[in-house]
Amino acid sequence: MCTGRVDLAFLLRAFENGMDGVFIGGCWPGECHYLTQGNYKALFLMHLCRKLLAHIGLNPERLRIEWISASEGMRYAEVMNDFSKTTKALGPLGVGEGLDLDTLKFRLEALTGLVPYIRLVEREKLRVNFKTVEEYSAFFESEAFTRLFNDMIVSKFEISQVMALLREKQLTTNEITQALDLERADVAKYLNDSVRQGFIGFDAESHRFATIAY
Repeated sequence: MCTGRVDLAFLLRAFENGMDGVFIGGCWPGECHYLTQGNYKALFLMHLCRKLLAHIGLNPERLRIEWISASEGMRYAEVMNDFSKTTKALGPLGVGEGLDLDTLKFRLEALTGLVPYIRLVEREKLRVNFKTVEEYSAFFESEAFTRLFNDMIVSKFEISQVMALLREKQLTTNEITQALDLERADVAKYLNDSVRQGFIGFDAESHRFATIAY
């Protein structure tokens, strides 16, 4: 299968299912068998997913992409042995990062639910078409990408976490802040915006917020 078929949902599903690491192997850049340059698409996706993993507290080294041709059996063995060692050194998923497993499950579910939106942002705001691996690396380390990532994805992810909590029970601003370990000012902004948009309601007597059923 061409690496161009790899989807963000596939990668996140693997981590949701408890995989400690995910490896993507593709053709060398410039040697795509299908002439679609799908390996560059996979490279873009790998960088984006690594940023998402880091944001929810997972080590981005748990996801790796390598270029290996069909004739490079020795290189394949070496790469897989190295990735196996790296993954074992990181420890079990979440545990190695000191994350509570319930918290990790909650964050991964919230992130997976955001995949359709992330696809839209990628297509409309983030998509780039470079010709070298180095250019992709530079783009994802740039201030321009960081600004777009924070504005378009991180804020939406935090809101999705807030909404997920409120679907379980009514909560105050402080309770949400403590549960998600976010800045109170950010939580207050998300809540106020969601109230104005009609997604959640506020009970003035109990000072609690709740989702609105339609």
